[in-house]
Amino acid sequence: MSGGLPRGWCPDAHRGMQAEDGLILRISPPSGQLAAAKARGLADLASRFAHGKLTITSRAKLQLRGIAAADHAPILARLAEIGLLDRDADAAPARNIIVTPFWQPGDSTLELATTLAAALAHAPALPAKFGFAVDTGTAPVLGADPADIRLERAVDGTLLVRADGAHLGMPVQAADAVRRALHLADWFLASGGVKQARGRMRAHLAAGHKPPPDLAGTMASATALAAPKPGPGPAGMLAAFAFGDLPAETLDALAGLSSDMRLTPWRMLLLPGVELLPALSGVITDSAAPITRVFACNGAPGCGHALAETRILATALASHLPPSQRLHVSGCAKGCAHSGAADVTLCAMEDGFALIRKGNAAAIPEHVGLDPGQLLRHPGRIFGID
Repeated sequence: MSGGLPRGWCPDAHRGMQAEDGLILRISPPSGQLAAAKARGLADLASRFAHGKLTITSRAKLQLRGIAAADHAPILARLAEIGLLDRDADAAPARNIIVTPFWQPGDSTLELATTLAAALAHAPALPAKFGFAVDTGTAPVLGADPADIRLERAVDGTLLVRADGAHLGMPVQAADAVRRALHLADWFLASGGVKQARGRMRAHLAAGHKPPPDLAGTMASATALAAPKPGPGPAGMLAAFAFGDLPAETLDALAGLSSDMRLTPWRMLLLPGVELLPALSGVITDSAAPITRVFACNGAPGCGHALAETRILATALASHLPPSQRLHVSGCAKGCAHSGAADVTLCAMEDGFALIRKGNAAAIPEHVGLDPGQLLRHPGRIFGID
């Protein structure tokens, strides 16, 4: 199904990615909003076709996995019925936008995201991973999440368009923000950005490329807020899920508690106005739960690239994870579950796991050839506490 697609492409609803356990499909609710009827529709699809679960991705999308090829067409038909199917196979990749879940009515976030999505449908094709963040609350919360062009605010509320990797953003009016953001994307393409690290803005700037004066930043964004944690907060309840896996029955139950769920790129759902949740399968509301700081891909045998099982090992090590540290267990050097550096990364190789500190799955390891038994017998050594 991937023939002719660009390197680094991501699946969507129209174009599934073949894995060992079936097709992977990704659904992108506009602006990350998930109304109750849509949530119930997705829960039904997951129950019938996808091992009874969905996965919240790091780009605030929902993933269905293990889809039989014969079930793809019926799923598309149902997605169209509930209003979650893009008009064609090219629309979803173009609409690569993450939106702050903490937007408030009247703060222009939804309007900007909607206008940007419409404009991208007619803009020149960007690299597969290239994306935008509409992070226009009172302070940024998406700075650690993948995006190449960011819409943010300065301390005084001024709207900014900032290239990822630049310290300053350019002040804009709301009516002109999307146009200026797309001009920045045009400059990226024209100046050879697709040649830098699979087409990412930060790498392009780091290689010495500078936007022209009319696109250069002159104003700093407001100080970013601390990384959100699960549990109740001013905006509502943040419900987390280990590895982002959301049981279908839980999504159906949550739809009865909130008519306006919002996806986040942190493996959590925001339920505005909800202060307390009943016990539901898979839901984590403990802000100190170590598993929320553990990343692991699907691993073997579900993924053909994975060289080892990942989730069982990651779950077993979670209870030994020191406060504030992050652990990434990857089935291969691609590091799909967490592209950035973690305090400890365990990457499966042909001869066992490699131990990497303060790096991603492709970084130079400190030790190699470690088997899961060794790792579980001496977890303190992994985290530097023995």
